[in-house]
Amino acid sequence: MTLDSTTAPAALASSPSPGPEERLAALGLVLPPPPAPVANFVAWRRAGPLLYLSGQGPLEANGHLHVGRVGEEVSIEAAYAHARLTGLNLLAVAKAALGDLGRVRSVVKLLAFVNASPGFAHHPKVINGCSDLFVDVFGDEVGRGARSAIGAGSLPGHQTVEVEAILEVD
Repeated sequence: MTLDSTTAPAALASSPSPGPEERLAALGLVLPPPPAPVANFVAWRRAGPLLYLSGQGPLEANGHLHVGRVGEEVSIEAAYAHARLTGLNLLAVAKAALGDLGRVRSVVKLLAFVNASPGFAHHPKVINGCSDLFVDVFGDEVGRGARSAIGAGSLPGHQTVEVEAILEVD
């Protein structure tokens, strides 16, 4: 895997092939504790080489949940940051499931929802927060997968975004 200025921060370019944990550190990011399920489901399920991650939201490590409707009381830029935080929570769940993020071979698919006002049309820009994080952490070849970004009239807890993921793993 080759990193360049379009797939990773410049600080990572000098390393021949840093792993996801090293990339997180270079980005100044620390994985939070994996969020516990809030209803009758599990946070992850493995089926063969696929790891299914249940939907996560923009929950801070201190328990603060970012809420609001994007396009009304929440800006695209703030919602992008919320999607990035949601991606960090997904990575925390993946690490809990696998023990090592280096076992991720491919981000197969992200399914993402934006709590959006009726006329809002920039769902992909918001969810790029999660997708960009995955590319930063795993590199372009592994981190860029298929994706759907869907507007929703509401989400659990009135959170701004929710993202679930399917990963191919060792």
